[in-house]
Amino acid sequence: MADREERPIAGTDPAPTPFAAAAPGQVTVYRDVSLIDGTGAPVRRGMAVVTDGPTIKAVVPDAELGSSDLSGAEVVDIAGAFLLPGLIDTHQHLSTPPNRDQAEETMRRQLYGGVTAIREMAGDLRQMADLERAALIGEIAGPDIYSAALMAGPSFFSDPRTWQVTQGTTPGTAPWMQAIDEETDLPLAVARARGTGAVAIKIYADLEASMVARITAEAHRQGMQVWAHATVFPAMPGEVVAAGVDVVSHAHMLAYHLAGVQPSVYRGQRDHHAVVYQRFLDAPVEDVDALFDDMRRHGTILDATASVVSRISLSPPGAAGIAQDVLRRLIDRARHAGVTICTGTDYEAPSGDRYPSLHDELHYLVHAMGMPPQEVIRAATLAGAASLGLEATTGSVQAGKLANLLIVAADPYEDIDNLRQIVTTVKRGRRHDRADYDRASAAIIKEGTRG
Repeated sequence: MADREERPIAGTDPAPTPFAAAAPGQVTVYRDVSLIDGTGAPVRRGMAVVTDGPTIKAVVPDAELGSSDLSGAEVVDIAGAFLLPGLIDTHQHLSTPPNRDQAEETMRRQLYGGVTAIREMAGDLRQMADLERAALIGEIAGPDIYSAALMAGPSFFSDPRTWQVTQGTTPGTAPWMQAIDEETDLPLAVARARGTGAVAIKIYADLEASMVARITAEAHRQGMQVWAHATVFPAMPGEVVAAGVDVVSHAHMLAYHLAGVQPSVYRGQRDHHAVVYQRFLDAPVEDVDALFDDMRRHGTILDATASVVSRISLSPPGAAGIAQDVLRRLIDRARHAGVTICTGTDYEAPSGDRYPSLHDELHYLVHAMGMPPQEVIRAATLAGAASLGLEATTGSVQAGKLANLLIVAADPYEDIDNLRQIVTTVKRGRRHDRADYDRASAAIIKEGTRG
């Protein structure tokens, strides 16, 4: 059997992989680097980063490079430009609804926009599994994808989005989109979710706190991450955190911790936003600190998705800016409590935009939420890797980690929008030059104008 597997099938050729990871032994030395390593440390100038195939081999002062380091290597003189880890968008929905052409276009823009990994927060995992495979082996240009399979109470599955992502089957019964109640065989449900290729369970809606805890425990037992909304309803923020989930999404939902309002179903929350937000702002600012202390002790990461409140109807009617005030207070208290914050978007920019939505989120965190660029970059790199459970292998520029890197022309610590001045993205050791993307985009626009 082993001999058969090693031989190609007669009459077939492997699909081309122009975006494949660099091969081991393919050594590249990036010289005269201004290094931002992703840990929040200050810029280190005059550094060199050596990659070997898909991994980082060494990070050393440029002056310490010897002839043996350079022999046989491709040498790239960065000339003082800024090198940092590839960015991570921790909240995407590329397959809701599934559209293969649109997803590939989005993924290409993400990669050439500096994004080397994303969390796919539920969708049609049949399509996502193939997109993940195609991006990983280099058939298409795109970030690495880490997907979640969704679990929610049965009442959630009248939501039309669940029909979009389970075409051909019944919402609530698909392994990537399961309805959970007291009769559910949880070990089997989690095993079915694992079989889709998902790395996590997303706990979404209409579940009691006891069920959130049971799902979390079983998913962890089977080696899966657990990602949840900050409120699941009727489960509340403190109960979601106490259940031991790894990441909670949507910082604005944490306002329910102080509101004294508990909708019985997830979709009932919009009717309460005005009251919830105002009660939160009227409460003493330190009243939320106990929740954030619990998050820090549990190691619960906050996927803030801050800028989403400016894009969808989360703010109460007639109360412009109140959601932003709520978010600013929550994020400030979370930061000072030591909660790890990562950068998710929960949307993607329209196809005509030149950069992925993550750049908008980073700008919003700095300019609307008051986070220093140094913290925001850590949130988009090492904290993003932690949200995937992969901080040991990616998210910072350190020897032994994946060579997922971003090179920009100007200092993003000085201005977060300098992250748009992209020279090249390196994913698993393979360079993807921004100039190539810009030329291709200009050609498409020119051709469309002719048409």
